[in-house]
Amino acid sequence: MTGTARHRPPPLGADAWADGLWDAVIAGDEYAAADAVTTALERGADAETVLLEIIAPLQARVGREWAANRLTVAQEHTATAINERTIAALAHHPAVRESPARRRGAPRGRVAVACIDGEWHALPARILAEVLRLRGWQVDYLGAQVPTPHLIAHVHRTNPAVVALSSSIATRLPSAHAAITACQATGTPVLVGGAAYGPDGRYAALLGADGWAADARSAADRLAEGPLRKPPPVHQVLDDLPHLADQEYTQISRTARGLVRHVMTELPKRFPAMADYTDQQLRHTAEDIAHIVDFLGTALYVDDPDLFTGFIGWTAGILSARGVPARSLLPGLDLLAEQLVDYPRAADLLSRARDTLRQPLPDAADAVPGKVSRSEGRTA
Repeated sequence: MTGTARHRPPPLGADAWADGLWDAVIAGDEYAAADAVTTALERGADAETVLLEIIAPLQARVGREWAANRLTVAQEHTATAINERTIAALAHHPAVRESPARRRGAPRGRVAVACIDGEWHALPARILAEVLRLRGWQVDYLGAQVPTPHLIAHVHRTNPAVVALSSSIATRLPSAHAAITACQATGTPVLVGGAAYGPDGRYAALLGADGWAADARSAADRLAEGPLRKPPPVHQVLDDLPHLADQEYTQISRTARGLVRHVMTELPKRFPAMADYTDQQLRHTAEDIAHIVDFLGTALYVDDPDLFTGFIGWTAGILSARGVPARSLLPGLDLLAEQLVDYPRAADLLSRARDTLRQPLPDAADAVPGKVSRSEGRTA
């Protein structure tokens, strides 16, 4: 012991840490990525800042770079996996585990954090879980793709103060509605977040959620203000969406596979270039048609044309970034319109989508994504 105090060097700015983490993620080096995060903590960076101002924006950048065709699907998946590992490294770091919120005793309350059934984008939910833990909550993080019956069993067993449901893909909104309603039937309020609910949370209100938050920080701030109001013991599922009475959503959902098969059968007659497609290109085309039908159904469910036209515009931008003409989507939309001529709302959505393709499109990297992970070189 020399009596000389050991001084930590001052922390760097968030931009410097973000640059280092980005280099590690793009290189596929999870050890370097974990080192970047732990070094930031050891040099005095706040853990919540690392989560929300370094890791979360980096993941958004990964999505933009993939959309612009500057990252491959494999690179995007690798980057996401590494980001998940860096969050784990942060969560288990002594500076986090020994934080004042962890040391002060009883937690603020219990929160269950889960992704909607079918939702595999778990990173936003994981970030929320860690932010809530940093704020002193006891968190049950249930992960991706949680079936609603399993979620409800967990709620009955643990009696959380609130359930926080995350979804990034708009096509999961009908499942989100079922999960929200089921949780509320137990008397448990539901806070929702994620890109699926719209940039202003419009679908959260439509589906009857007890609260919506734009990001993890605002979710934690909202819960810190006080408990969400407990829902009434009985909550109706469909009567609060009267537009579903026309059965268009139900019919199109039930016949979705048949619609995709019909389009794939007839499309080569309308789009001769398909004659030279490889098996992989044909498979990707069928997947794209299926996504279009899924988004059409979801737009009918929430009765919002912008949801469908936004997805079509985004898809066109993705294709254009990969050298595929955006207008190649038109024949598939035409074929769907011919099959759905007796469905007025669906016909209107398809007409609006075709108009969207005839207008200048935004850059794929700047558009709001309809989904995050798609394969390269697709066309419809």
